[in-house]
Amino acid sequence: MKYLHTMVRVRDIDASIDFYCNKLGLVEISRKEIPAGRFTLIFLAAPGDEEAQVELTYNWDPEEYPAGRNFGHLAYRVDDIYEICQRLLDMGGVINRPPRDGYMAFVKSPDNISIELLQSGGPLEPKEPWASMENTGTW
Repeated sequence: MKYLHTMVRVRDIDASIDFYCNKLGLVEISRKEIPAGRFTLIFLAAPGDEEAQVELTYNWDPEEYPAGRNFGHLAYRVDDIYEICQRLLDMGGVINRPPRDGYMAFVKSPDNISIELLQSGGPLEPKEPWASMENTGTW
């Protein structure tokens, strides 16, 4: 397992870049505009530590983020997404967003923190029970 990033939602890209980059000293690693989803992803990291990133998510449609809604999730790359999801299920965990695509899943900690799991090296072939498993709750 490898730590990837922590996601936070932001309401003002310019103010956020000013804070994280100009004031805090992080550098912008990449930026993705996702017109279909109406959001922008900006990945930042400390100079020299580009592997531990902060993902700023800017939703194009205005939205208020009440207590804690601005924090999104922790993300980890895993060697076998099906194996870790099965282990979590076997130990009484809940898979909130199953890895139907063989690539991405979401689970929650006991404190309701969303954790994104991403398959290393690209998607695995979709398979059951994951391919037809429904979402549970939120992530």
